[in-house]
Amino acid sequence: MNNSSYLKKYVRNHPDNKMAWYLLGKEYEASGQEGKAHYCYIQAGSVYEAFEASKVPADLWQEYQENLLQESKRKEKNKRRWRRAFLALMILLLATLPQVQAPGRTTPTSADLVNTAPLPVQEEDEANAATEPEEQAVSSVPGFTAQRYFNDPSSRQAGLASLLEGSQEGTSSTISGQQAVLGMDTAGIWALWSRSMPVVYTIDKNPGQGKITVQSFDPEACDCDPPEPGQLQTDAPDWIERQESLAVLMSAMRHFKQSRGEWPEQLSDLTGEFPGNWLAGSNAIMEQAFVPLLAELKGLSGSSGEADGDAASPEAGNGSGQGAALLAGEPFFTEPIEVLVDPASHQLAVVSGKTILRTYKVGLGGERTPEGSFQISDKVVNPNGRDNGEFGSRGMQLSDTNYAIHGTDDPDSIGKDESLGCIRMDKEDVEELFDMIPKGTKVTIKKGILPKLEPQHEQRFELKHRQNQTNPHRTYRWLN
Repeated sequence: MNNSSYLKKYVRNHPDNKMAWYLLGKEYEASGQEGKAHYCYIQAGSVYEAFEASKVPADLWQEYQENLLQESKRKEKNKRRWRRAFLALMILLLATLPQVQAPGRTTPTSADLVNTAPLPVQEEDEANAATEPEEQAVSSVPGFTAQRYFNDPSSRQAGLASLLEGSQEGTSSTISGQQAVLGMDTAGIWALWSRSMPVVYTIDKNPGQGKITVQSFDPEACDCDPPEPGQLQTDAPDWIERQESLAVLMSAMRHFKQSRGEWPEQLSDLTGEFPGNWLAGSNAIMEQAFVPLLAELKGLSGSSGEADGDAASPEAGNGSGQGAALLAGEPFFTEPIEVLVDPASHQLAVVSGKTILRTYKVGLGGERTPEGSFQISDKVVNPNGRDNGEFGSRGMQLSDTNYAIHGTDDPDSIGKDESLGCIRMDKEDVEELFDMIPKGTKVTIKKGILPKLEPQHEQRFELKHRQNQTNPHRTYRWLN
């Protein structure tokens, strides 16, 4: 980076020069330092957006860079003339922005500032000190979301850009107050969900001042010494657990609709005794979210008006009667939960879209385990009549076959090909899976569909208020 030292010196002396930040980001990007480039682009704000989104010739910013470097080498001579030139350039950029914006989008102005820590102390901060209590009130209750982040710089930048774009365009991702972003690890095309995802940055929208503040908590990404996320990190597990519950509930509602041709009217329609146990139980989150989630699903399916009426009554949720609304951006998972089984790596994963929620080590039957697509047709507690039989304490049959996902009385067979074709799991794993995947869940068995991952034995997903899910009328003879 022949020019980076001059540019770094220049931005230190002129921290408000967004074009200089943009050019420095280009230097870092060219040398593969994505984290530093990302930080510079954030400082560049509207200049970065204008140059990246418009058809501005490349030689225009290159000429600007050459002039900027010459200015730095001459030790800040002719500052006034340079500032007039920079102002003219900014006016030119602002004049061209409407041509590259989407229809209806408000043209960014100099008030659309995007900052991140650590920032130089600016005079305007002191002038606006009197408005800080109001600003804090706006962002006192943070929301959460999660994004692909670690080991994937391009998705990291795209995720931030998406949130910022949503806040400017007034889309469904509009930021209101403070939003905390949890960072997901990645493995190829997959994002890895975890109960211990860290808060990597926050976005704070201040409508009163018309600016958005980005606070990074990742020292590598911001090339800084950020503060600790504190209470945000403490609150994150509650949001994570909530999104898992909503994903399970939404999947069960969709499978019920596919099977019955109509939506469930109340939560108890999903928590019946076997064989009506679409869900293995329920919890307070599901009880409160059933009514608003049903309304949203009906709206997505085009069943306008159906959400009004009995299904929208307080009693429909079987909960406290509060009819608690969904939070902004919920549900986080919009694709149904599915199960993927990879015989090549003896792994089973619970996924939604391209996000892996759980991975487990399983025992298989080698070539005797069939490949293909199936559905969970039966969910049974104690398929042998007891919890320590050959099928363990839980069984989930694959369509109308003699194959199933079940527990085992031979835990040493996990990770091996010793079954007659069924999928064996450890007791704790199969009991968690039983709670996470509703009846009707799609199961795909295929070699090479999963990355090699180490199962994370974190806090288990467990439903409460369980119903009778045994089947006293049948003795299962799966190909164990």
